[in-house]
Amino acid sequence: MGTVRPSSIPEASKISQGAHNDGHNQKELDAGALFVLKSKGSWIHCGYHLTTSIVAPALLSLPYAFTFLGWTAGTLCLVIGALVTFYSYNLISLVLEHHAHLGHRHLRFRDMAYDILGPNWGRYFVGPIQFMVCYGAVVACTLLGGQCIKAIYLLVEPNGIIKLYEFVIIFGCLMLILAQIPSFHSLRHINLISLALCLAYSACATAGSIYIVPPKGQVKTIPLLEIVRVEFLGCSMPSPSIATTFGNGIIPEIQATIAPPVKGKMFKGLCVCYAVVTVTFFSVAISGYWAFGNQSEGLILSNFLDDGKPLVPKWFIFMTNMFTILQLSAVGVVYLQPTNEVLEQTFADPKSKEFSPRNVIPRVIARSLSVIISTTIAAMLPFFGDINSVIGAFGFMPLDFVLPVVFFNLTFKPSKRSPIFWLNVTIAVVFSTLGLIAAIAAVRQISLDAKTYKLFANV
Repeated sequence: MGTVRPSSIPEASKISQGAHNDGHNQKELDAGALFVLKSKGSWIHCGYHLTTSIVAPALLSLPYAFTFLGWTAGTLCLVIGALVTFYSYNLISLVLEHHAHLGHRHLRFRDMAYDILGPNWGRYFVGPIQFMVCYGAVVACTLLGGQCIKAIYLLVEPNGIIKLYEFVIIFGCLMLILAQIPSFHSLRHINLISLALCLAYSACATAGSIYIVPPKGQVKTIPLLEIVRVEFLGCSMPSPSIATTFGNGIIPEIQATIAPPVKGKMFKGLCVCYAVVTVTFFSVAISGYWAFGNQSEGLILSNFLDDGKPLVPKWFIFMTNMFTILQLSAVGVVYLQPTNEVLEQTFADPKSKEFSPRNVIPRVIARSLSVIISTTIAAMLPFFGDINSVIGAFGFMPLDFVLPVVFFNLTFKPSKRSPIFWLNVTIAVVFSTLGLIAAIAAVRQISLDAKTYKLFANV
């Protein structure tokens, strides 16, 4: 990284809106920023990107998290997670707007860390952590996509012999095609469809839970002291898992897709996103736990089957899984963008046209290899969710909860007597602690699962 940051763009140096480089001096942009992080979108496009990156099928595990916490603590964790992430994402947006107003618009998370915390933080901490989180999300989406395809297959062929890793490869082929979409901004239409899909499968999960409510069953509750005892003995922390469900990790890259001036646009996009978050997260969590109580599975859709027998019409399960599969592909492609940006920065030539052979050939090869590697990892490690929990604890917690408040305090320097200063310090300390606890729990779970699972296991 040089003295002049390639992603710190003088916003005042805009040229005509129709120009190839969208109003920025092309000489100041590397190929990753120029071709992948195009600043052409509106606030509503930003809302689509945010919704896809946050409202993902991981929300279908919220009823399971409630089994450890109960109604009161579970709902409280859900509310706190929503409020804190909405707050922290707004803080990081304000910091980005502030630097853009000063004439240096940051397009990447690592560039923010480089300028605010110092070169080593951007190069050796934020950059690698963000890459692991985002690429881990791609692997997790590929694995879950394969599992959903397998669920559909078993509905049709209960004694089918096709293995999980083969379904993972099928989903990987879909990802291989979508990965070739050139820029983040180009995903706006796909992410609009993704928004509709997450509403659709959340509605299906809610309707299915209400339909299946066991006539005999009441929600089994666990006393608070018993919860605490079980949690510490088992090292399982559902509250951090709820927090990471709101994880994003790519706020600067999403804000980079907005056409200048950027002031106020991210807030509108966040309002769109969190309107969807409120509808989907709370409806699935509450209906799923109300219906199944402490029998809620890791994925609520699993509760729609009883010993392989569907409790709702087969077409309903098929439709819900299809909505989930299609949205997973959109989520995976969104989290592939930081990887694409790094590959483009490394192999592309900003002086050549975006769709010239000089840039298209390396782009196709590099992105294809990236997807092939992620698909191979997903097929090999069916317990990758446990590994992803470690990555999430070390990644989503600092990127989404700790760094935004640190960036805000260092940038705006609020008085140490002001409530906002101490609120930010409290958030940083609490969520750093939760991240550490969650990491310990996740490492322990990996050690347990390593004794059970084998490579390419058909689970």
